[in-house]
Amino acid sequence: MTALVPSPVRIVGTGLIGGSLGLALRRAGVEVQVEDASPGTAALAVELGVGELPAADAPDPVLVLVAAPPDVASALVDRALRTWPQAIVADVASVKTTVLEGLRSRGRAEDLPRYIGAHPMAGREVSGVIAARADLFLGRPFVIVPHERTEPRAVTLLRALATEIGSVPTTMDAAAHDTAVAHVSHVPQVMSSLLAATLLAPGEAALGLAGQGLRDTTRIADSDPRLWVEILGANAGAVGEVLGGVRRHLDEVMTALETLRGDPDPGTGSRRALADLVAAGNRGVRRIPGKHGGATDAFATVVVLVPDRPGELARLLTEVGQIGVNLEDLRLEHELGREVGLAHIAIDAAREDLLTRELTDRGWRVADA
Repeated sequence: MTALVPSPVRIVGTGLIGGSLGLALRRAGVEVQVEDASPGTAALAVELGVGELPAADAPDPVLVLVAAPPDVASALVDRALRTWPQAIVADVASVKTTVLEGLRSRGRAEDLPRYIGAHPMAGREVSGVIAARADLFLGRPFVIVPHERTEPRAVTLLRALATEIGSVPTTMDAAAHDTAVAHVSHVPQVMSSLLAATLLAPGEAALGLAGQGLRDTTRIADSDPRLWVEILGANAGAVGEVLGGVRRHLDEVMTALETLRGDPDPGTGSRRALADLVAAGNRGVRRIPGKHGGATDAFATVVVLVPDRPGELARLLTEVGQIGVNLEDLRLEHELGREVGLAHIAIDAAREDLLTRELTDRGWRVADA
């Protein structure tokens, strides 16, 4: 099978994203060259199968992917444009305006048409090439960010790249992209870190009460501080604007709580403010696209107790398939000291009664059944 992306592709920067891009492209049959500021990291990337170190007589790349933080991406893009005058050069940094403005200030105007921004919307809490995965981008959005002078062939090539690695290509300009990721990525990181930072205060006994809700909301707090300093600094304007709205909501909550603390029965105003916030959150979460696109899919969740023994989860999923119900999503919940886990199985709402009845008949304990 012929790859959609011509070879070779040069990846500059072999961390999590650069490494995962190399693995995904090589799996598709693309020849990948790698380079990194750290020779040790480049050597590890080669050992892990990300790509090959280019020899002195290696052919020039058709496409260069700069996988570096926003503060250095523009310099690396400029260098790549000058080094390979026929190549399309893209960066995959998570902020686009900063990179484009930096390139305009340092780059040659005649090279700009060969530059295009990109941002694969995927990641992990762990960083580095050791965490790279070929399937990291499957089903994830891949944002293509052309500027007003980008050559059409660059857009075509990036769309082919997105398709080749299993992503869903979408196109935005740099400003719209940065505002969007402030809402869906950067501010969630800040909020998760803020919440996790409060956990430095309570004792072990309090933390022993933690449930899945706390784990869900703090999962991404375990991220690389150095990387996030650069990301947040590069997108400071958009992030600050979104956080301004968060601060206004927080001020309203603080006012309501102060009122309730001073007067247990202050009337409806303070309780209404708290209810309005939670209700607004309900409406917001329903806008998050579901598995099949659009607003959140109307799935039902069946909660099943799964004994903490080898093979039990596999048996449950096998029986769900035997019953003829399609699994839309799965979340596992484990809590301290419990000999069972909770499997939250999302399914078509029309199949909820069937699955609950059949699993109960087969001896499974279904919550509230």
